[in-house]
Amino acid sequence: MSDPGPLEAVHDGVVALRSGTRLGQFVSAGLVGMAVDNAVLVSLVEFAGLSPVVGKVIAWEAAIVVIFAINERWTFSTFASGDREALARRFLRSNAVRLAGLLVTLGVLAGLVYGAGVWYPAANVVGIGVGFVVNYVAESLYTWRVQYGER
Repeated sequence: MSDPGPLEAVHDGVVALRSGTRLGQFVSAGLVGMAVDNAVLVSLVEFAGLSPVVGKVIAWEAAIVVIFAINERWTFSTFASGDREALARRFLRSNAVRLAGLLVTLGVLAGLVYGAGVWYPAANVVGIGVGFVVNYVAESLYTWRVQYGER
């Protein structure tokens, strides 16, 4: 069987993203990660005296570790086969992918906190919501390489 052309590949990717079960699991993992993210963020701002933006960067990585573990074992478990080296590659890809989501989240957080005076935990939740689409698409297609018609 030959490789699909660019239009077929895009179509197959879009169809693969429409899995309601996988999307629900991804959202659930994200909600756990959001709770971790906000708990770490508030702790770092309120108790360690960090700025919301600096605290967000640290909180982001803590949440990424939790989200990756949930997605690896649950959401994308059928795509997560392989040895430790493969696991390490997926973790690095996940961090790279989520960097785009972090930049979106940081932009929204900074804009809402410093530009509009929004309370930083609320601004963080809004930013996470905005970055969700970028994360779901990139994690599905790049980190775990989900394709239509597979598993």
